[in-house]
Parts: sequence; structure tokens; C-alpha cells
Amino acid sequence: MKKLLIIALALVTIQVSAQDKKERKHRGADLAPEEMAQLQTKKMTLDLDLTEAQQKEIGVLNLENAKARKAKMEARKSRKESDEKPSKEEMLKMQNDRLDAQIATKQKMKSILNAEQYAKWEKQQGKRKHKMDEKSRKGKRKGGANQE
Repeated sequence: MKKLLIIALALVTIQVSAQDKKERKHRGADLAPEEMAQLQTKKMTLDLDLTEAQQKEIGVLNLENAKARKAKMEARKSRKESDEKPSKEEMLKMQNDRLDAQIATKQKMKSILNAEQYAKWEKQQGKRKHKMDEKSRKGKRKGGANQE
């Protein structure tokens, strides 16, 4: 009887944690690009102590980036639904486009922010990239096939 109770409790715990992860994964997906840009701009204002003029310029930049991200998410979602995998050329083009966008954003941020703010922003981007790399590595390990 105790074993049955323990097994039932374990199953319930696993189910609840799986739902939590699923909810966390999609928390930003249902926001409009304008809302995402506004939130990101406010976070940056707090982190970097932006002036009003900087807030407006960065708000426009964040809105452009949020619209582009939303469009890419929609394209990825439709591709997933059709089980269509991108070709090697398409993957290369997507990676080049992404890197070009990052370079352009970096140049715009450099022109908007002062030296101290830009240094702090760069440091945050490095931490963010490191986190994304860690998540990517963990995902590969959990998949079973370690491709390194």
C-alpha cells in the first residue's frame, strides 16, 4: 500500500513539473511585439539608467527586433506543423541573416548608448549568450545523442 502511494505521488509530481516547464516555455509567445518591446525597453531603462531620448530610440529598435522575432517564430511554427526541414542553403541564409541583424543592432546600440552604458549592455549580452549556450548543451544531452 505504501509503495502504491509513493508511486502515485511521484507520478503526480512529475506531471505538475512538466506542466510548469511547458507554461514557462510559452510565456512570451502570446505577447504582441509592441508589448515585448515595451517590456524590454523598461528593463533596459532600469539596468542601464537610460535617458528619455535613449528610451525612445531604443524603444523603436526593440519594436523592430520584436516584430522580426515574432515573424520568425510564426514561420518556424508553420514549418514545424508541416514537418518541413530547411535545406542546407536555407540554414546558412538564416544564420547569416541572424548575424547581420545582431551586428546592426550592436552598431545602433553603440550610437545610442554612452560608453559606460554600452559596456554594461555588452556584458549583459555576453551573459545572455552564455545562458543560451548552456541551455542548448543541456538539451542535446537530454536528447540522448550527444553530438559533440
